[in-house]
Amino acid sequence: MIPLLVLATFVVILNETIMINAIPRLMTALNITEQTAQWLSTAFMLTMAAVIPITGWFLQRVTTRAAYTTAMGLFLLGTALAGLAPVFEVLLAARIIQAAGTAVMMPLLMTTLMRVVPVSERGRVMGNVTLAISVAPAMGPTVSGLILQLGSWRLLFAVVLPIAALITWGGLRQLKNVGEPEFSTIDWPSVVTAAAGFGGLVYGLSRFQGGDIRVAGAIVGAGLALIAVFVVRQIVLQRRGTPLLDLRTLRHRTFTVALILMSVAFMAMLGSMILLPLYLQNLRGLSPLDTGLLVMPGGLAMGLLGPAVGRLFDRYGGRVLVVPGAVGITLSLAGFTQVTLAMPYWQLLGLHALLMVSLAATFTPVFTLGLGAVPSSLYSHASSILSTLQQVAAAFGTALVITVMGARAETVRAQGVTESLALLDGMRLAFVIGAVLSVAVIITALLLPNRADNVGEHAGFGH
Repeated sequence: MIPLLVLATFVVILNETIMINAIPRLMTALNITEQTAQWLSTAFMLTMAAVIPITGWFLQRVTTRAAYTTAMGLFLLGTALAGLAPVFEVLLAARIIQAAGTAVMMPLLMTTLMRVVPVSERGRVMGNVTLAISVAPAMGPTVSGLILQLGSWRLLFAVVLPIAALITWGGLRQLKNVGEPEFSTIDWPSVVTAAAGFGGLVYGLSRFQGGDIRVAGAIVGAGLALIAVFVVRQIVLQRRGTPLLDLRTLRHRTFTVALILMSVAFMAMLGSMILLPLYLQNLRGLSPLDTGLLVMPGGLAMGLLGPAVGRLFDRYGGRVLVVPGAVGITLSLAGFTQVTLAMPYWQLLGLHALLMVSLAATFTPVFTLGLGAVPSSLYSHASSILSTLQQVAAAFGTALVITVMGARAETVRAQGVTESLALLDGMRLAFVIGAVLSVAVIITALLLPNRADNVGEHAGFGH
């Protein structure tokens, strides 16, 4: 059952970054600007951020099979519609439908895993999950680059559709219901403030890329204000026992530390995923396909190491993996601060591979320790919080590196430096920010316990 869910999650998450290389083709085919085309990725991320907070409630209310059918049904519908889209507006709507399915799939996988896998084997299984959640976004540009060599942008969806349909069919044959659904009413003010707050925050952060910084800041501020309203509302609802997203998960110290570590690590990962292709294509003149092939070894290493990291975690605990992993993240980002216009490609490949391997050593233990620290009754809510923060961290990391790079390049350009050297200087500073941020990963890694608290094994909340 778990391998099927992992496979389904891999396919749906792959689509989050699969459009990056297709933007030039789409601009020509649909007669749109680059800013308009970017909405295909932004809208996907926005929908994920808006829908995921609601999944904690949804997963408790429906059966496992119903949640799986909803997730994959939405994804298949969106994929089919995207492949046939006659105009940009239809393609954008299709991406939003795809994202809604993806938003349900991620917490469903995490929640089911925590319920059915014994504590002694969670690391090994979570290693396979890391493969889906972390490697899929990294592989998206490479996969799309290869497919676009063969035909039009529609081929991206034509290839994914039969694979997703086959996985859906296999899943419905094998999947069994786990746990009993609990009936609870939905609090619509919570739904609205969660969707508008998290969606607004991610949209505001995305507006920092080439937009008006004051407008972007105002949208981020409004998003944060709505999230604050949402949090207060959940605290009130918790007293009645009917929160949309149960924030009592944050009382568990290990879970909260894991959230902080994961968020900062995701910001570092997404920041490098944005900066490296910009450097390779804009400054070194590589094609999207060549760029994809250069970063592919790191992505593959990360995926292949996931299960091995999981087995090591089961045997030795988390610290032996997370602390060296955190140090590796900082070292690789520090290495990237030294990029030049002539740095050998093998060095770039090595630094990227070190970053990906270090993230692999970090993510699996962090996910397992964090979710293992909450009671089983809160698994669906903990999974939703974890997945929501991943989206916010990804958006924040992207906005941060683009803003820092742009501002620095503008300052240096004003001093009469050439365009390419100004851009390079901006990228270096962005990598410096990433390296400084990653020090927080080392600090939080030292705060994590070696083993999960296993609160989920005991009755009651324990807090």
